[in-house]
Amino acid sequence: MCTPMLLVHGGAGSISDARVPGKLRGMKIALKAGLPLLMPSYEFGGVQAGSALDAVVAAVRTMEEDESFNAGYGACLNSDGNVELEASIMEGSKLRAGCVTLLHDIKYPISVARCVMERTNHTFLGGISAQKFALEHGAIQLPEGTLVTESARNALENFKQQQAEGKDTTYSPTELDESVKDRPGEPGTVGAVAIDAKGNIAVATSTGGITGKVPGRIGDTPLLGCGTYADNQLGGVSTTGHGETIMRFNLAQKILANIRYCNMSAQEATVTACNEMTERLGGTGGAITIGTKGDIGIAWTSKRMAWAYVRDNEFIHGIDHGNILKEPF
Repeated sequence: MCTPMLLVHGGAGSISDARVPGKLRGMKIALKAGLPLLMPSYEFGGVQAGSALDAVVAAVRTMEEDESFNAGYGACLNSDGNVELEASIMEGSKLRAGCVTLLHDIKYPISVARCVMERTNHTFLGGISAQKFALEHGAIQLPEGTLVTESARNALENFKQQQAEGKDTTYSPTELDESVKDRPGEPGTVGAVAIDAKGNIAVATSTGGITGKVPGRIGDTPLLGCGTYADNQLGGVSTTGHGETIMRFNLAQKILANIRYCNMSAQEATVTACNEMTERLGGTGGAITIGTKGDIGIAWTSKRMAWAYVRDNEFIHGIDHGNILKEPF
């Protein structure tokens, strides 16, 4: 039997000071939503809980509702001013997975991804067909523009203004480089990784992409091995940051390869892979990892990454390098 663990992240990038309180508050809410479903002693509707899969979905859904995060409500806007959502989910016992991309005005894209996993023989649906599938299977269609926030609009306006002024609006070389610290918006995602008492591992990741992206752009989040991966024999990983960099490096699989072939702990594997990615490609990002024994890994090369978990009834969280905070949960 394993000690259940739920670890969440709220995105990595050049997160402004003003957005920090909302991210920390939102992650705490996510843990409060997911943890009861992870505990085998908890019952709801007469059904005993204890599912890593249920826990990560519940945690991510709360963050998809929160404008403090770049997923669902509050997602970044593409160059046309629209939200295009993507998400993925995976469970580690049978390596089942579901991925969706280019969803418009759909509430809870992570639940659509789970529906793909559980109700089809496929793994990945995108665009118009994914939208149709979501609606046919009970997803909530929101009025056009409902997911667009003032903050996201402002970020897109700033992005276009910088483009007009001839400034570099890419995320490379690295966000640690002061020359790009004012790049509007933030890359990143929300994600959750869990292990339950039976040793089952599940991962869920959801995003709105990056500000000013070309319509139809797909990032790392819905790609298995890049943004999400779960394997009961190795661990589970959810990543965040500059999608083009993460998908080229195959970050989630690199972390699990470090665990498998280099006998690294979850923490060492995550730190090593994130650092290697940025050293080789310049772009930045981060990841959260849970190993097969419930050990955790948290690392990032971006300026900031929001992360949190609960242990011994303490809310343990952080967003800045080298600064771990604790408070009663």
